[in-house]
Amino acid sequence: MKNYDKVSKFLEIPREVVSNIPKITITGFDEILIENFKGILEYEDFFTRISTSLGNININGFNLKLNQMTDDDIIVTGKIENIDFENKN
Repeated sequence: MKNYDKVSKFLEIPREVVSNIPKITITGFDEILIENFKGILEYEDFFTRISTSLGNININGFNLKLNQMTDDDIIVTGKIENIDFENKN
């Protein structure tokens, strides 16, 4: 068990809050919330690549837009057709 898992369990809070592990929430086919992201590597209206501590998240679609970006969270909206992951390991 990793340290952040122990802290998370002890404090009864989600582990993504005490670590840098990304959390991805997909709403329908038109919105993705990525928490704990590191940066934007590529951005076009048909392709977006987001960096996280575990690897990259590639989003393909149409009319993609970056919305409500903070230091840790980003929302990508548009007609999402495909999501794939590039693991760092």
